[in-house]
Amino acid sequence: MGAAALAAGVVTTAATSAGAAPSPSAAVVINEVYGGGGNSGAAFNRDFIELVNKTGAAVTLDGWSVQYASSTGSFSGKTDLTGSIPAGGRFLVGEAFGSDRTLPGITPDQDGTIAMSGSTGKVALVNNATLLTSTVCSPTKGATGCSNLPQVVDFVGWGAASDWAGSGTAPGTSNGTSVSRNTTSTNTADNATDFKAGTPTPGAGGTPPPGTPVEKTIAEVQGTGDASPLVGQNVVVKGVVTAAYPTGGFHGFFLQTQGTGPEPDPSGASDGVFVFQSGSSTPLDADAVVGNYVQVTGKVSEFGGLTEVTAAGADIVDAGSDFSPVQPLSIPWPKTDTGRESIEGMLFQPTGDYTVTNTFSTNQYGEVGLAVGDHPLLQNTEVAAPGSPEAAAVVADNAQRKVTLDDGSSSNFTASSYTVSACGTRPVPCLLNGDLTPAYVSNTEPVRVGAAATFTEPVVVDYRFDLWRFQPTEQVVGPDNAASPATFADTRTAAPDVADIDQRGTADLKVASFNVLNYFTDLGDQDPSCQAYWDRDDNGDTVRTGCEQRGAWDSADLARQTQKEVSAINALDADVVGLMEIENSAKFGHDRDAALASLVASLNAKAGAGTWAFVPSSTDLPPLDQQDVITSAMIYKPASVMRVDRSRALGDQSGDGQAFVNAREPIAQTFKAKYGKGDKFLFVVNHFKSKGSPGPFPGDEDTGDGQGSSVTSRILQAQALRDWVPGVAAEYGAKAVVMAGDYNSYTKEDPLDVLYKAGYTDVGSTFDPNSYSYSFSGLSGSLDHILVNDYGLRMSTGADHWNINSGESVALEYSRFNYHATDFHDPGPYRASDHDPVVLGLKAFVK
Repeated sequence: MGAAALAAGVVTTAATSAGAAPSPSAAVVINEVYGGGGNSGAAFNRDFIELVNKTGAAVTLDGWSVQYASSTGSFSGKTDLTGSIPAGGRFLVGEAFGSDRTLPGITPDQDGTIAMSGSTGKVALVNNATLLTSTVCSPTKGATGCSNLPQVVDFVGWGAASDWAGSGTAPGTSNGTSVSRNTTSTNTADNATDFKAGTPTPGAGGTPPPGTPVEKTIAEVQGTGDASPLVGQNVVVKGVVTAAYPTGGFHGFFLQTQGTGPEPDPSGASDGVFVFQSGSSTPLDADAVVGNYVQVTGKVSEFGGLTEVTAAGADIVDAGSDFSPVQPLSIPWPKTDTGRESIEGMLFQPTGDYTVTNTFSTNQYGEVGLAVGDHPLLQNTEVAAPGSPEAAAVVADNAQRKVTLDDGSSSNFTASSYTVSACGTRPVPCLLNGDLTPAYVSNTEPVRVGAAATFTEPVVVDYRFDLWRFQPTEQVVGPDNAASPATFADTRTAAPDVADIDQRGTADLKVASFNVLNYFTDLGDQDPSCQAYWDRDDNGDTVRTGCEQRGAWDSADLARQTQKEVSAINALDADVVGLMEIENSAKFGHDRDAALASLVASLNAKAGAGTWAFVPSSTDLPPLDQQDVITSAMIYKPASVMRVDRSRALGDQSGDGQAFVNAREPIAQTFKAKYGKGDKFLFVVNHFKSKGSPGPFPGDEDTGDGQGSSVTSRILQAQALRDWVPGVAAEYGAKAVVMAGDYNSYTKEDPLDVLYKAGYTDVGSTFDPNSYSYSFSGLSGSLDHILVNDYGLRMSTGADHWNINSGESVALEYSRFNYHATDFHDPGPYRASDHDPVVLGLKAFVK
């Protein structure tokens, strides 16, 4: 509907009351001029002049005209106007067509025939229909100055024009660009200040034609739902740049409505949006600097759930200095997606408690998982029975508290390729980003699960790759992490917590459980069938596939792994340690304990000759073809404890259809204190079936109750262990039973419940209830447990989870050596494995 039709039945202001001569108070002004229509490279098939009504009432144009002159010539063409412009609306005058009428058309409110220049010229809005001839105009500018005549309501000279309003001309144009006001409200009566060159945006009757950028607020672009209501539309938005990412892959910036914050928009719509600059091979636009006020013209889209405006660099322009700064939001982190949607893209100052809950992906993506509150997110079956309402409540709590601190980049720091063409002369798979260092990884300022995070700078609320995120206002780059908006408490300890271990009196002995992360002395480079994971210099780190080996690739890798294992085990200060995931050397044609003997030799080389000894493998073990390539083992300190009789193993349950067909056989040894009175205790080491794949028994498929796969397998293994242990303990006269290991079951899961019902107590959750041994997908829980019978509980003084492994970045593992431009290897105990050791204190004698 044209403006003239819109005016029917509407009270309008008379034309003469609109004012005359270019003035900041003019009711109607020229909003846009386009002279390249129909030419080569044009945006539309004809020229146009667009007017805008800046008042709150309709204005009649009857008797007015728009007139044109070449850049240095006299006015020679005009279009007489009729009709009116609605309050705040536009009026589009279509002028001459060019030679290419196949280009997009416009929908004018009135037609004219003026042929205008595509690069420079003069247009006057006149409050009568008399042509501005040289006899009428006074030569105030150039040869035919007309801009200051009283009948001239508004005047635009652009390019090399000889006349203009104010201090100078508007920019020159091309066939594909027009001159238009910075916003429809800008009018200082100065062409040089008020106008910019850019993409033509013709509008008629207050509504532009389809595809034409429309000026919108950022809140209108965001809307109040999951997705923008303007997806696919071209918009013009203004705002303050709050964060910018010229490097790292984002290639864009966040824009927020000037003056907003610290409270959310009461409408429920966000006042911030991400602007993606198309053409990622070109530098980010020079105006995209934090603190600048800019105007962006681009298309609205949803990128993986993030609302964004995509714009070319030429469509990102400075919007001046007349704006109010943005203040960061100062509210608690919303608990719902709806609440987070309402602040997506906005500057945010996190306050209150935040705790690190995930560091596994830090090595790969430079991101840190956080939990709102003073503790990490939890595995629901760690604290509640599987499938129970309480377990569901934990899942809901996790969803409410979860957010990820990102590094302001999309870099994959461990990206690899399995294609020969990508790797070139390098071995497959090859690392692609080895010249980079991920953010938030450090040996001197470690970021660990369970550590408090304190935000010293605001961040921007973001949603990418299915996660709500805090983006820094600039990219954080390792290894110095100088731009990090947060600091992290250093929670590392040099040894287990004696206060936890000695809660019920000073321990006479200590026992521990320790997973040694596939400690193999038969190496990948010794077997031609083995394939490696390669570092950035094309040296193998660990075995990937193709052979039975699972650990270090070569002797240098084994040396680094051994350094860390030795540091950790010696620092445990335990008298007996149960080991999981050590090589079963018999599978490689050696003595079964060869790898174990090698580790003990390394321990003694550091701690002193004879400090450690190992328990020889039991003769009870099943035939070799029923054994796994990894096994469990025990080491002990002969100076403080002594073995009682031979080692034992549950070796008759490893055949097809039996409980340990897919797990490592439990092993056992009776110990007592070396000197003085001492109670015998039976020490049992276990390693149940993992959660990752289903076993052969009914019910082993993952049912979704939180216990993962192979629950039936683990239940059968717990039952077999329950039935076997009492007979072994009775045989050797051991009243106390201490069962340690990796049960691959969280504390409240069904396999452990079998043992609880048999009278065993988990000392980790009893004495150290808010600490855990494992972190998976950002959720903390304990897979590693020490269980004791009633007499063992009477001997127990306390227990501690020594959190040296699961919460540390995997970048510190020997298996990730030389993955990054920064060398993170350290011979200390941190990230010696992926499981944390559990330490139990014991009284040697119960009175």
